[in-house]
Amino acid sequence: MNIPRTRLSIIFRMVILFAGFFILAIGIVVNLYANLGTSPWGVLHVGLSYITPFTLGQVTQIVGLIIIVISWLIGFSPGFGTIANMITIGFFIDIIIALNIIPTQTEIIWQLTQLILSIFILGGGVFLYLRAQLGAGPRDGLMVALAKRLNKPISHIRVSMDIIVVLAGFILGGPLGVGTVISALSLGYIIQFFLKIGKFNKPSEQLNLLEFFEIIKRKNK
Repeated sequence: MNIPRTRLSIIFRMVILFAGFFILAIGIVVNLYANLGTSPWGVLHVGLSYITPFTLGQVTQIVGLIIIVISWLIGFSPGFGTIANMITIGFFIDIIIALNIIPTQTEIIWQLTQLILSIFILGGGVFLYLRAQLGAGPRDGLMVALAKRLNKPISHIRVSMDIIVVLAGFILGGPLGVGTVISALSLGYIIQFFLKIGKFNKPSEQLNLLEFFEIIKRKNK
């Protein structure tokens, strides 16, 4: 893999990684508060939060752990970013919700505006942390693993995954709406758009945990 393998590079990439996570968390809450039906994975997460004693952030973490196990079984090697994603995004989501800094929209023009904005925020967040190349997050790791195994475009895999989780979340009572449909059909293409303008055409090239710790242990910079 053509990934810089120095400790200084790792530190720089970790800054990019966590910036991407925070942006993703903002996008998730912005999407939820657009009040038109949350993003596909959000439908599942919110639905699970209705039937469990866990917060939305905690549900996000638990689902992430389950997906890591599934992805590992189909050949995806988790990286530092995979584990950090599972832990920190849910933490960021709960903080942003508690701070009450994202408005809940009730007028259709602002609902649609916030929805579209959230999709671009989510796409940018996914691109940013994938670009760090420290390991795709649980959901995107599964997306990348399936795209590589099935030899299909990221956009096709993402749309298929989103449709499946939407159906599961809807059964659990998650907030399905027109925003969910728009997110499901567009987010994969928005991610592909950011990958293209960022000139990053190999999102599957990610450091796994073993490679990450080997670099950290080196004596040279």
